[in-house]
Amino acid sequence: MSHQTGIQASGEVKETFARARNGKYRFLKIVIENEQLIVGCSKKPHGSWEEDYDAFVLPLLEDKQPCYVLYRLDSQNAQGYEWIFIAWSPDHSPVRQKMLYAATRATLKKEFGGGHIKDEVFGTNKEDVSLIGYRRHLVTQSSPAPLTAAEEELRQIKISEVQTEVSVDTKHQTLQGVAFPIAKEALQALEKLKNKQLNYVQLQIDMKNETIILASTLLTEVKDLPKRIPKDAARYHFFLYRHSHEGDYLESVVFIYSMPGYMCSIRERMLYSSCKSPLLEIVERQLWIPVIRKIEIDDGEELTADFLYEEIHPKQHAHKQTFAKPKGPAGKRGIRRLIRGPAETETPTD
Repeated sequence: MSHQTGIQASGEVKETFARARNGKYRFLKIVIENEQLIVGCSKKPHGSWEEDYDAFVLPLLEDKQPCYVLYRLDSQNAQGYEWIFIAWSPDHSPVRQKMLYAATRATLKKEFGGGHIKDEVFGTNKEDVSLIGYRRHLVTQSSPAPLTAAEEELRQIKISEVQTEVSVDTKHQTLQGVAFPIAKEALQALEKLKNKQLNYVQLQIDMKNETIILASTLLTEVKDLPKRIPKDAARYHFFLYRHSHEGDYLESVVFIYSMPGYMCSIRERMLYSSCKSPLLEIVERQLWIPVIRKIEIDDGEELTADFLYEEIHPKQHAHKQTFAKPKGPAGKRGIRRLIRGPAETETPTD
């Protein structure tokens, strides 16, 4: 369709594109005027790409006029800086304008250099192309395609064949991972947690619709954590742990996976275990929320202030004990922590 319009970029626009690819600009708004692509607006970076995004993009989108937006990320590939390409086509713009911009989209990408474009976003309202909208786009892109009836049947067979003896005291992997979609309200809550507008987000799996949904965002202090852990259902918890360590004030996001053993059904235990890793992958690598510690518990009473602090800042033992440590009473071994990052190791005990 780009050949049908005959619209091309002027020499001046091509020079602007070259400077943009070298990192001079954060934002370019491209419009069509007099049958040519021209730069309607450009902006240099002020902060990180996330800090600049909404302030740069949203105010320059017109309610009845399509345009293109090229927005630079801070990441690079072999060709240079990576960019987001936004095709803005509001619902109330003239049909002819919509068709013209749709037909010229491929031309613009070719002129700018498709190898620099990491993601493409199409939007008809500002919510689609806001920072939160872009996050949703990334999550949607990473979600598996809908299964056919035959594929769904095969998936259920595989679930029935995996190890069913699942609790916080077993380290068997149940499934490779099931990436259930995350509801919009849950994504918004996680975004607020990242921006420190919330300090606690609890998520649960909607078993019927196979979706991860928001369960709670109650203001929570460390002393309140035990009350947030259900005794008869599994949950995922993200807690902004505010504390001091060696004179420094710290704010660390902690992930807590609570699974009250056999109080839950086999299916619930399997699904929560299987969705855990894909959820953390999205939170850490797509929502860019740094999770300082991942903990698995079966009883909320274990979440004391001392326990949480020692999980984040484990004590360093200067000397190994030279005597055998007496075994504690049966059944009082305490919490098991099964979620470990690649660099984490278990502190040896005698």
